[in-house]
This record gives sequence, structure tokens and C-alpha cells, in this order.
Amino acid sequence: MKKKQRVVVFTLTLALILGLGAVTLAQSTLDKVKSKGVLVAGVKYDAPPFGFVDETGAVVGFDIDVAKYIADKLGVKLSLVQVTSKSRIPMLQDGTVDMLVATMTHSKARDETIDFSITYFFTGQKLLVKENSGIQSVADLAGKTVATIQGSTSEINIRRAQPAAKILVFQEYPQAFLALQQGRAQAMTTDASILAGFAGLYPGYAIVGPNIAPEPYGIGIRENDSAWRDAINLAIMDMWESGQYHKAYEKWFGVNSKYPLPLAGEIEVWP
Repeated sequence: MKKKQRVVVFTLTLALILGLGAVTLAQSTLDKVKSKGVLVAGVKYDAPPFGFVDETGAVVGFDIDVAKYIADKLGVKLSLVQVTSKSRIPMLQDGTVDMLVATMTHSKARDETIDFSITYFFTGQKLLVKENSGIQSVADLAGKTVATIQGSTSEINIRRAQPAAKILVFQEYPQAFLALQQGRAQAMTTDASILAGFAGLYPGYAIVGPNIAPEPYGIGIRENDSAWRDAINLAIMDMWESGQYHKAYEKWFGVNSKYPLPLAGEIEVWP
């Protein structure tokens, strides 16, 4: 084969390889989910009422209801995988899960590595303390110990808000709450919506203080997948407009629930 012919063949082969690579990279998670008929959602198992194991051994909660609605909207089955605040982003990035519905605040720092849906839940970071503890805000935490979750925005926020406090970090919420129960910590801090779960289950505890920081929850997805993000966004909007969001919210956070918490925001709905 002449040199000119070899160059042409090499060029065509390289173009074919790059083209196939581009097609592979361009395949949306939406296509993959519909093709296999299963949506794999990363959820919390330790964060009532968002995601927890009930007395029957089933994983239930508000986030589970949101994930189930999205799967039903797409016409696929839902598979749940447990994640923690520390493990959830790596598990999304390595393809273990298709999306994260896991009490995850949409922050600027996280947006550098993954993408998010529109906000589907509105809350703020507060403190959980024993009643009559005398603690009313972060100003009262100087010299005291605060329990929180490793890898969460709550850990970052409390360190900034009260540098004079000692911070104990844990992998799961029950561990942090146990430290508060045992007196190893004088406060626990995370999102008010999560703290409401513990306050509702255990008498003698109170959620106190103004918001330390806003905590808008978004569904996490891998970067640069607009078709998948749009599908999730449209499902969230449909859940809101159909009334199913309010039904789920009333179930988990209504005045007659174990975790009463007033609805604090409205879902963004596109015209």
C-alpha cells in the first residue's frame, strides 16, 4: 500500500473511532434507563422521613416517593441503592446509580462535579438540642461540641458559622443523634427537615435558632446530560401540578404526621 493510501485509511479509521466514541458519550442516561427498564436511584436509608427502613423492613420516605413518581412517569421499575453523604457523589459518577434523591443540597461546589435538577425541596440548616439546654443559636455553641455528617454542606456551614465549636463528624444521622443523646455533643446540626425526623420520634428535643444556611435540595445527575435532566425536571413539575407532591408532603410532613414541617417553597414550573 502506498504511503498516501495508508494516510487516507488511517484518517478514515481514526474518524470512525472518534465518531463511535462521540455516539457512546452522547448516549443519555434517559436512553439507558428506558432500554433496561429500570431506574436506579441512590437514596438515604438513615434520614427519616426522607429515606429510612420501616418496621416491615421496607425503605420508605418522601425521597422514595419522589423517585417512585419519576420512575412511574418514565414507565420503568425503580431500584433503590443506599448512599451516604460521603458516598453518594462517587456512586453517581462511577455509574452505580442513575440519580441521587438523597437530601442533597444544590451547592456551587457540588455543581462543579455533577449536575442538578430544579429544586424539589426547600429547607434550611438548624440545630437540634435537648430541651432546656440553653442553646438557642450558633452563638451559644462556642466551646461546645456539635455533631454533624461528614461530607455534608452542614459540616462546612457550621465550621464557618462557629469556629469556636468542636465538630464531631459521622457517616450516618443516627450516629450523630446518638452522640447528642449520650451527651458527647451538645447539639446536632443538619437540615431542619431531617432534624424534624428525630424530634418527631424522640420527645425532649427541640429544633432551635434561625437558619444557619439555606438548603435547597436537588436531584443529582451526572454532568452534561441535558436530556436526562430535562426528563427529571418535567417529572418533578408534573408531580407538583398533579397534586401528588402535596399528597406526599402531607403524608410525611403534614400537621398530623410524626414530622410536622410547613411547606417552605414552591416548585419551579416552566410555561
